[in-house]
Amino acid sequence: MTKILLSGACGRMGRQIAALAEENQIVAGVDVNPRQDTSFPVYPSFSLVPDDAAQNQIDVIVDFSRPEGLPALLEFARKHGLAVVLAATGYNEQDAAAIADAAKDIAIFRSANLSIGMHVLRTLAAQASQLLAGFDIEIVEKHHNQKIDAPSGSALLLYDAVRREESIPVFGRNGRTQKREEREIGLHAIRGGTVAGEHEVGFYGPGETVLLTHAAQDRSIFARGALRAAAFIADQQPGEYGMDDLAAAMLRPQEQS
Repeated sequence: MTKILLSGACGRMGRQIAALAEENQIVAGVDVNPRQDTSFPVYPSFSLVPDDAAQNQIDVIVDFSRPEGLPALLEFARKHGLAVVLAATGYNEQDAAAIADAAKDIAIFRSANLSIGMHVLRTLAAQASQLLAGFDIEIVEKHHNQKIDAPSGSALLLYDAVRREESIPVFGRNGRTQKREEREIGLHAIRGGTVAGEHEVGFYGPGETVLLTHAAQDRSIFARGALRAAAFIADQQPGEYGMDDLAAAMLRPQEQS
């Protein structure tokens, strides 16, 4: 059983992971607003996590917090040689460089969306982009009214999957007074209610439309994905890993059978 230090332990996703994890799998948590109703100790910062727990009881840090906490998380992980699952969104170029540097010493799994269904959507969308040359591409994402970043990290993953060399992203079209350019890929964000997450990639061609969609019915799919990623990354060598690597590992036993 992979032993986990849960970063963002008291947030919605942290609580969901704790609910689905095996008994005693979550060794400790870190959260800037710690609660007292967890079955494991929660510390307000990584600096307060006991060294003996980090060195002897923890295999992986699973992070569903905010990008601002990344430097302290990576410093702690490198100090204790811990693998990391990064599931937060909103990282900038400086954050990405810090992750790449840390991956020289530790194994880091990073994905803006840990759903295997979303990975399938991204794979299919990439294939469709190659087959449907000349089709206009539009990406629409929907999330609950408490989500901060827009467009979502998953929408940006989908954009990277379908973009062509000449593509340019267009974030909504409010105020635009010209026709759509062929190289545009539109990204549109909807915020409302309690939507867990819906993503649509539309390919609009002459006389036909192809729509690829994924709908998260509840957040448990992301929690299950985080636990799956933690089990995978715990045994990896230093480096950066993602959903492609996890999917390949999931298929490997079937290929050998």
